[in-house]
Amino acid sequence: QVQLVESGGGLVQAGGSLRLSCAVTGRTSSTYAMGWFRQAPGKEREFVAQIRRSGIGTYYADSVKGRFTISRDNAPNSVYLQMNSLEPEDTAVYYCAATSGPGSRFRVREYDYWGQGTQVTVSS
Repeated sequence: QVQLVESGGGLVQAGGSLRLSCAVTGRTSSTYAMGWFRQAPGKEREFVAQIRRSGIGTYYADSVKGRFTISRDNAPNSVYLQMNSLEPEDTAVYYCAATSGPGSRFRVREYDYWGQGTQVTVSS
């Protein structure tokens, strides 16, 4: 079993920055690739970014490419999402997720474990 706990959300003005963190605990937690997803009110949960087990190999949704950066530390096991140049359209609950599968994983159903989410609100 793997447990994920997000933190770092909040209210920020457009153009500002936030850094989300996800603490990963549990057996063999370092063997999972990690992703960030988000869900805005009335919308489906969508992929934001993924980082592979080794930390080498990252993927981003087109909407955040060049503004967001995903990274990870394996001791302690944590994943981060640095969000710059935030826009009101980035307002959502952000979820950290873990997958045991190989390669790039962009779909909700491809992830095995989820955190409880952290709210990010960007004001215009």
